[in-house]
Amino acid sequence: MKTDLNTKKEIASEWFKFLQKLICEEFERIEKAKFKKTNWKKSKNQKDGGGTYAIIKNGSVFDSVGVNFSQVSGKFHKKFRNQILGAKKNPNYWASGISVVAHMKNPKIPSMHFNTRFIVTSKSWFGGGMDATPSIRDDIERKNFHKKIKYVCDKHNKKYYPKYKKWCDNYFYLPHRKEMRGIGGIFFDYKKNNWEKDFNFVRNIGLCFLDCTKSIIEKKINTKWSKKQKNEQLYKRGRYIEFNLLYDRGTKFGLSTGGNVEAILMSLPPMAKWK
Repeated sequence: MKTDLNTKKEIASEWFKFLQKLICEEFERIEKAKFKKTNWKKSKNQKDGGGTYAIIKNGSVFDSVGVNFSQVSGKFHKKFRNQILGAKKNPNYWASGISVVAHMKNPKIPSMHFNTRFIVTSKSWFGGGMDATPSIRDDIERKNFHKKIKYVCDKHNKKYYPKYKKWCDNYFYLPHRKEMRGIGGIFFDYKKNNWEKDFNFVRNIGLCFLDCTKSIIEKKINTKWSKKQKNEQLYKRGRYIEFNLLYDRGTKFGLSTGGNVEAILMSLPPMAKWK
């Protein structure tokens, strides 16, 4: 039986909400502290939606971590319509998704980023990705991280990993610095061929992110680090900020569609340095 669009919206949104709960529970177990959760509304009109952002700051494991869920609808501004698939003729949209950004206390543990979303205009599609940004090189960690992602991608389609890895490498690149932001991962957008298969892929990528992040943290959580290494982490965070404010499409989308500013900018680390 063919699933209608409203049911697809509901199923996708409920998954993103469940995944937020799952990630928060695991991170609370690791941090041994609770997230501070804030509900927000896009406007006074309930039909416009809103979301929940959950944040831990200055923890023993996380310098800061945010886990955000949102479900919003509205109408794209005229100058923004040409940039969005299916919005040129009809500016109305609906979007739901989850985003996670974790900046670690220990500089030997990389910053971790993940998001997946379902967007509906006159077209509908999934997008998202996951990547890691270390400040200290660890080739074994890099290899294992990509191995896990490739394993999940290959279960769905052997072409996914090389295609989405390349997309990620090209996307998370700072042209003014002529350098990548981190060690990459995968990035994908406009997945709209088969809703059920695409949704299963999106779910598995979310679970893969949680598995990768837990494994990396638990392996290094008790390793010693120096002031010099922390300094290098703060410089790397400067690059992270530059990318998110200058190039990140998610940041621009959120700010352009009336999203919650605090939730959007939780991706920025609490402290950073520039040389």
